[in-house]
Formats: sequence, structure tokens, C-alpha cells
Amino acid sequence: MTTQQILAFSVIAIMMAVFIWDRFRYDVVACCALVLAVVLGVVPVDKAFSGFSDDIVIIVGSALVVSAGVARSGIVDGAIKKFFPNLNTLHTQLALLMIAVAVLSAFIKNIGALAIMMPVAFQFARKSGASPSRYLMPMAFAALLGGLMTQIGTSPNIVVSRLREELTGRSFTMFDFTPMGAILTVVGITFLLFFHWLVPNRTKENSSIEEAVEITNYTSEVSVTTGSTLLEKPLSELLRHADGEVLATAVLRGTARMSPFPDLTLREGDVVMLEGPSKALDRIVSGGKLKLSGKPLKEKGQAQTDVISVEAIITQESSLKGLSAKELALAYTRGINLLAISRHGERLKQRLGDLTLMAGDVLVLQGSRRNLPAVLQDFSLLPLAQREILLGTRRRGFIPLVILALAMAATAVGIAPVPVAFFTAALGMVVFRAIPLNDFYKSVDGPILVMLAALIPVSDSLRTTGGSELIAGWLGQVAAALPAWGALGLILVTAMAVTPFLNNAATVLVMGPIAASFATNLGFRPEAFLMAVAIGAGCDFLTPVGHQCNTLVFGPGGYKFSDYPRLGLPLSFLIILVSVPALLYVWPVR
Repeated sequence: MTTQQILAFSVIAIMMAVFIWDRFRYDVVACCALVLAVVLGVVPVDKAFSGFSDDIVIIVGSALVVSAGVARSGIVDGAIKKFFPNLNTLHTQLALLMIAVAVLSAFIKNIGALAIMMPVAFQFARKSGASPSRYLMPMAFAALLGGLMTQIGTSPNIVVSRLREELTGRSFTMFDFTPMGAILTVVGITFLLFFHWLVPNRTKENSSIEEAVEITNYTSEVSVTTGSTLLEKPLSELLRHADGEVLATAVLRGTARMSPFPDLTLREGDVVMLEGPSKALDRIVSGGKLKLSGKPLKEKGQAQTDVISVEAIITQESSLKGLSAKELALAYTRGINLLAISRHGERLKQRLGDLTLMAGDVLVLQGSRRNLPAVLQDFSLLPLAQREILLGTRRRGFIPLVILALAMAATAVGIAPVPVAFFTAALGMVVFRAIPLNDFYKSVDGPILVMLAALIPVSDSLRTTGGSELIAGWLGQVAAALPAWGALGLILVTAMAVTPFLNNAATVLVMGPIAASFATNLGFRPEAFLMAVAIGAGCDFLTPVGHQCNTLVFGPGGYKFSDYPRLGLPLSFLIILVSVPALLYVWPVR
């Protein structure tokens, strides 16, 4: 080994040890490793920040934005309520999510499939009371397994097909990967379904203090209109959209105030008084196509397009104290609507317009992004938190799904590469107002992207210093004395081991020719060995950085670096045990 190779291996070993130690945040560790590698000369100075322009950083950042746009659309809630109303247990929810992700990953880019289903996982987590971390890592692993089933499912399969064509003159076809991929997907999902408990309960590590604030007793009122999906439906159907988080306190029909019995049939013009957290109230409004209190906000006769909702506290100095919303007529005088009120320790029974406001009341106000700051200042209202309030904001329905579908179609037919397609999809979320511009940057997980950008040149040092060729030489010496199953297993294990440091496509480019030469020297056919390389490169379950699917769930799941091998290591062993005999059966070496 040369000095540079020793230094490269040492930097990576130290970095991995500190990751597992888990005393410092992952992005700080990655940046320190990058600086150390530059100081030691392992990473050239002019390549130190090359990771920030790498495709993987663009793909992961864009996928986070696209996933946020899909979640914001409200389509997820509607689909869950309509097609899977009775999925209340973690096992059934997890089974559905993993199967859906795996099947989608066979035909579209697996990170795209994961981005589509992540919002569903968050909804299921809320519904069952479980942490999202129990869902996201198994879903990421299922996406990796599903990608093994077709030629286009994952990058290693495409590269291996090209290598086989160069070696034998015949490429792998679209479904040559299906027998092995299907076997491993079924085995892997079964394992994940029964051993998902190996993943600890985590919360998002970089959550702000504002995100922890949650008002649970907002009082709001909604009207049943002609276009409502709840017209002539029982009240219980309305509350079902909130999964028990919202309580109906009264139903107003004309001048009559009716008790909110579950079997009460809703009619056009009914006003339902509701109490609950803002997110649950929003699900009721969007799911039932109901109308909130207030009037349509217009500017110069046109509906305003920059309408947002904010939470604000009435201070002791506020001129709103002692007045009611009806007396203030805020919608006419200031162009804002009062959507909900919360008063600590008290259940409000009056209508919002009649309620006398008090210091300490928390209001949800709707208005234009330009107008609301001035209103808050003029009335001495204190914004509660810089967080997204969806109640009363406009949704874009199927637009986010259409944008994502177009991006996936563009990559499938070769019109655009994956990073360009995903970046364009993320931009489309803003252009078509599926996600506000301010929330665009909130959706991008900065620490994750910095970690990726710092790790890419450090990991690439194995290749640039010749470390990967050194590993290949050692591998050749060991494999020459092994039987077919042993050589096949060694290739598979090595591909799994080096993928986190070379990325999956680079692993195939390095390991593929080595595997083919093994087969030729030992008198074996190369197909099984090439398939072993593709499987090993496509099954990185040990780190959050070897594949973008693992990285995508790292921040939202609140995972630690050491969480991945807790579930991924036994899964990797299982994949190895199943793959070797299955490969020898499906792709005989003689």
C-alpha cells in the first residue's frame, strides 16, 4: 500500500468510527473528514467542494421538495381515506407502504417511488401514533429491493447490462432481473415486516423549537356547501377525516343550535363548530370540501394568489382586546379572515364572530403574504411561530402528482437525466404554486445535503488513490482458490461493502470487470457473477450515504448513522444467504 492509500483508508475509518460514536452531528463529522482529507492531500484542493455540484445532492434536495409538494396537496389524505379506511395497525400500514414502494421502484426511479409514498408514511404514523422512523427506513430498503426487479429499476442493473453486452455481445433484457429481484424483494419485505422493531423510535433531529409548539384546542367553524362531499352525510363521516383529533361542539342550522350527534345528517348551509389542532381541522376542510368562516380575499376584483395563514397571540397592548370579530369587520377593513381561536383552558361555545377577544387568545388569521405583517404590527399581535399553517390555504390538487409523473416519464424514455428531471419537478412545484416559495427552502434539508456534498470527495479518494484497485487485487487472490458458490458470495459481499464509498454505479464499473474475469479464469459463465455485482451494489442497507433513498429518509426519520446497520446488517446477511443459491439456480455457472 502507498502512503496515500493508507491515508485514504485511515480518514474513512476514522470518519465511520465517529459517525457510529454519534457524539457530533453528521454534517459536522462529514465536513471535518473533508478538511482532514484535504490537509493530508488525499483530496486535491481543487476537488474539495466538487461534491456540492454532484448529481446526488441535486437529486436528494429536489426529491425532498417534491415529496413536500405531494404531501401539501392533500391528495394523500384523500387516497388513504378512500381506499384504505381501515388500516390502523402498524403492520398492515407498513406492509402496504413497502409493497407499493417496491412495485413502483421496479418501473420508475426508486427515489421517485419513495418520494411519492413518504407523505403516506407520515399520515399513517400520525394515524397509528407511531414514530415516522418506524416506517421510513423499511420503505427505503423496500425501494432498493424493488429496483432489483427490472433493468430500469436501478442504475447498477443498467450498467451491468452494458457490461454483459461488451463481454458477450448480448445485453440483459428488461425482465432478466425479475426472477432474482422478485425472490429478494419477497424475502426482504417479509423480513422487514417482522423485524422492523429493530429500528428505534426517533424524532427529527433538527426540528426547531417552533415545530414543537402545537395548539390542540383551536375552535373553528365550517359551512357545508353545495359542492361538499359531506352533503347529506352523517356528522361522523366529517369527523372521520380527522381520525379522532377533532371534536364537534355544535351544529348550527339557521337559527337553531343542534347537538352534534354522530348520526346527524349534514345539509347545505349547516355550520359545524369544531375544536382541535389546526392540521386536523385542515384535513376536515380539504377532505370534505367545506368552507371556512370569512369571505373570499380579493385584490382589484381578482382572487389573491399569495394567501397564507399565520398563528398570532393577542398581547396586553393589543387594541383587539374586548372587541369581537363582528365588531372589527377585519375582512372588510383590513382584508384578513379570522379562521380559528384558541383560549387556554376553556372550550369556546360562541360563534367566532360573536366571541369577545381577550389577551392571550391565539388566533389563526388568513390574509395575503404582503398584508398580514402590517396587520400584526398595527394590532400588537405576536406571531406564535415561524411554521407552516395549512388551514385556509389553497391547494393545487393533482398538480404535484402530475409534475412528478412527468419527471419520471422523462427519465424513463431518456428525454432528461434524473437530476435534471427532479430539479425541474422541484422548480415546477414553485412555478405552479404547489408549494410556496418560502416553504421551498424549508423543505430542503440543509444538513443532509452538506453531509452528502462533503462525503462525496472523501469517498472518491478510494478510487483516486488506487485503493479500489488494491481491494480488487486482494479479492482476486482469495477468489481463485474458492468454489463457485464461494467466489459468487465473495463478489456479492465485496460489492455490498464498497458501495457506500464508491456509490452503486461506480461499484459496478469497478467490480463488474473483476467478476467477469473471475468467471472466465475459473471456467464459469459470467452472468451469475455480474448479477451478484448488481445485487450487491443495489443493496446498501448499512449507511445513509451509499444510496440516495437511504439519504432521503435520514433527516425526516431523525435517524442516527448507527441505526442503519441495526436493521440493515441482518437484512444484508439474509440477502447474501438467499442470493448465492438462487443465483446458481437461476443463472447456472456451467
